[in-house]
Amino acid sequence: MTTSETVKPYKDSETDKKQQVADMFDNISPTYDFLNHFLSFGIDVIWRKKAIRALQTIQPQQLLDVATGTGDFALEAIKTLKPAKVIGVDISRGMLDVAKDKIAKKGLEGQFEVLLGDSENLPFPQHTFDAVTVAFGVRNFENLEKGLADICRVLKPGGKAVILEFSKPKKFPIKQLYGFYSHRVLPFIGKVFSKDSRAYTYLPESVAQFPDGKDFTDILSRVGFSETACRPQTFGICTIYIGTK
Repeated sequence: MTTSETVKPYKDSETDKKQQVADMFDNISPTYDFLNHFLSFGIDVIWRKKAIRALQTIQPQQLLDVATGTGDFALEAIKTLKPAKVIGVDISRGMLDVAKDKIAKKGLEGQFEVLLGDSENLPFPQHTFDAVTVAFGVRNFENLEKGLADICRVLKPGGKAVILEFSKPKKFPIKQLYGFYSHRVLPFIGKVFSKDSRAYTYLPESVAQFPDGKDFTDILSRVGFSETACRPQTFGICTIYIGTK
């Protein structure tokens, strides 16, 4: 992905996308969970559950949650899959602070650990994890191919990556309704409840330029995944991608 194709949260800033994304999530971390559920009408919870269930066939014991944010995807994995260890990595300290509070309240310190780190340069040896999960995070990578290649690197042979990401509905009238909602309604509500007016304008912009569907599975194949699957959800608003190493 070239610099000219990269959508950044703050267009008037000279910092790179990685730093801008970290700053943006630091800013919105206090209201992130509320707005996630509110703006998706709670459907995001269903998407997460379905994505995690895609890993039930391999019952991973060592699981990495990339761009873990406030930890919801990892917590769903713990509840459903009961792995021995989950590590969450994120570049936003603010989001990880929220995740740490959840971990402490649930008494999961021995099972779920979160680290401040770069999702495109994971601090783990190759062949470390049985599974890697990412929910709504790969869209924010500065270099998508590099990040996906690193996810493949840390997976054990036969391991699976499950990636949940927004996509672009193709059919009438969902395409038109989604366009109106994401470009008009979502930024307005996000601005009211969040202290970052750009965050929820950046979201539809980043979805619009993201290579979804077959374009995304082609990238997974290119970086080393031997098998890929693409499962659109809710009229194509969101997609579950599965890559097997």
